[in-house]
Parts: sequence; structure tokens; C-alpha cells
Amino acid sequence: MEAKRWTVQISISEDDDDQRTVARAVLHARGREWRESVGLARRNPADRAVPEIGDELAAGRALMALAERLMGDAAGDVAQLGGLRTR
Repeated sequence: MEAKRWTVQISISEDDDDQRTVARAVLHARGREWRESVGLARRNPADRAVPEIGDELAAGRALMALAERLMGDAAGDVAQLGGLRTR
């Protein structure tokens, strides 16, 4: 059995007034940057500033977008192979 290692790096940045957070998730696999996605979070100006919440929302959205891309890649690969066969 071959062991593989995929790594996801998440970079988070906030704008100057802490109302918008952007997270960039990059999947490193196959010896290179393989897939990338972005997640955004915006704080309502009337809400109290809690940067951790924006970080969590933006990172979670970036990871969900990355998961959707990977699932789409897999579905496309299966379709190209003519579907899965059961034994």
C-alpha cells in the first residue's frame, strides 16, 4: 500500500476595518500546488468585532469550496472512465 500526503494551507487576511475576512485554502498534492479555493466572511457593522468568528467562517467556506472542487474532479474522472462498476 502506498502512503500519500496531501496538505492544505490556509492563509487568512482581514481588511483594515475588520469587516471583511478572506481565507485562501491551497491543497498541496502530487508534489505541487494542486487546487485552490477562497472563502469570504463579512461582519455586519452593527455586530461586535470578534475576529476569530470571521476567520472560522472564511476558512470553513474556503474548505467547503475546496471539497466541492475535489468532488467535481472525482465525478469528472469517473464519468471519463464510463462510471463505476460493482462486483
